[in-house]
Amino acid sequence: METKLERIAELAKAHPEMKFTSLAHLLNKDMLKMCHYELAGKKATGIKGTTKEEYAQNLDENLENLLERMKRKSYRPVPVRRAYIPKVGTTKKRPLGIPEYEDKIVQKGLAKILNSIYEQDFLDSSFGFRPNRSCHDALKILNVYIERRYTNYIVDVDIKGFFDHVDHKWMMEFLKHRINDPSLLRMIARFLKGGYMEEGKYFKTDEGTPQGGIVSPILANIYLHYVLDLWFEKLVKKKCRGQAYMVRYADDFVCCFQYKDDSYHFYEALKQRLAKFGLEMATDKSKIIPFGRYAMENCRKEGAKKPPTFDFLGFTHYCGKSQAGYFRVKRKTSRKKMSGKLKECKEWLKANRHLDIETIMAKLRRSLTGYYNYYCITDNTPTVDTFRDKIRGFIFKWLNRRSQKRSFNWEKFVLFFKKYPLPRPTVKVSIYDLRDEISYIL
Repeated sequence: METKLERIAELAKAHPEMKFTSLAHLLNKDMLKMCHYELAGKKATGIKGTTKEEYAQNLDENLENLLERMKRKSYRPVPVRRAYIPKVGTTKKRPLGIPEYEDKIVQKGLAKILNSIYEQDFLDSSFGFRPNRSCHDALKILNVYIERRYTNYIVDVDIKGFFDHVDHKWMMEFLKHRINDPSLLRMIARFLKGGYMEEGKYFKTDEGTPQGGIVSPILANIYLHYVLDLWFEKLVKKKCRGQAYMVRYADDFVCCFQYKDDSYHFYEALKQRLAKFGLEMATDKSKIIPFGRYAMENCRKEGAKKPPTFDFLGFTHYCGKSQAGYFRVKRKTSRKKMSGKLKECKEWLKANRHLDIETIMAKLRRSLTGYYNYYCITDNTPTVDTFRDKIRGFIFKWLNRRSQKRSFNWEKFVLFFKKYPLPRPTVKVSIYDLRDEISYIL
């Protein structure tokens, strides 16, 4: 099966205009079984509550039944279970769709097929949900564009509720550029129209992708590839007087411009471009700011203390200087992300302070290790160290509330901390290490 997908990828790369007419047959028993084994077992279940273990008890029989329905074209995805997760730094909640386990298997197979085709088409400006391309890679390339190119203005854009407003008709039109297999297209359309269940009621979905579904990231990338990436590369850049660059991670993107008028023309054109495809710019969260090697000097001339900042992928980017006095882009954890994580940690400690001490500290160490792996990048260790200190303060507070009697004074807590230390932050990712990304920017 992997060999067949590799062959599709080779054909897609060699023939950019080629349309694939026979793909649905790839969703055979071997493919679906492979998808089953690759799926994580301990995940939230859909409306039927089927787990991976339960499905695996009669795996061959279940897959044969699924294949039979797919061949008869009677397979229809079960409506997803709608759940809500908190949005970091706000009181709002983000809707999340949880598919039934069998639908996850099919979505996994569809994602493999779509990735094998479209990974050859996607541009280097796109980083989200793609193999061997991480958030850190996007930050590294953005750093090159700002520090080593003629970037003087940043356009920071937020698309309002992107996953909820993807136009289904346009989505299918974009897929038809590369796929002419009615069976596969029908299956994708049924996932888009599958609807969701909330509090026992069924709701239709006339727009949007099933956020939370395995196939959603690749569908989102395909949509924005045609709506945004190609438009910027083929039209916007050609109309600009100076240099222009874009870095996109899923629906979060930043554009760099050399000249002010180019940035403003793009900003206005982008509103119309998004509206054409059923999307809307969140104007309260989008902005054009002076940013780059001359921004600090220009701000002083205008009487401002320092240039404005922008947030991208959880980091606040600001203008700084190297030890030698040269311009550098620096980053620190965004205030919203940091406060959200601190709140989450505080609530967990409050609810679980009755657990064994070793269990609590082991959980916190694992959590901090994951946090460090993402946020410990060049220039950000002081901010992460502050985060660690605040976590330490939470531990002191909530371990002292395990009973009516105070457990620690500060001296005893220092001794306790020596026995159960939290890891200290060190740089995990260098923004200036471009060994894996150099091909993107040549």
